[in-house]
Amino acid sequence: MAKAFLMVRVQVADAALREGFDRWYQDDHLPWARKAFGAERAARFWSRSDPALHIALYQFSDLATARQATRPEVMTPLIADFDKTWPTITARTRDYLELVQELQP
Repeated sequence: MAKAFLMVRVQVADAALREGFDRWYQDDHLPWARKAFGAERAARFWSRSDPALHIALYQFSDLATARQATRPEVMTPLIADFDKTWPTITARTRDYLELVQELQP
């Protein structure tokens, strides 16, 4: 089965919020989410094409596992904490990605 990922895209439009958001995501949210999901790995990215774009990826063994790990009872507390901590950051989306090809040396 193919690896799967949950991708969370967040637009942090206010540049003054980015440093605090980055620190919070690094120290609080990403570790909590990885543990809550039981994800194999978690990683974060800031776009260098769009400085407001932050992406988090959570890796799972397959799509069924990703969907099960991110069911509403697991996601709801994470979403509530995000909304409470960052009430002005409302532009975010989630998507499931399934690995279809990977080349390695």
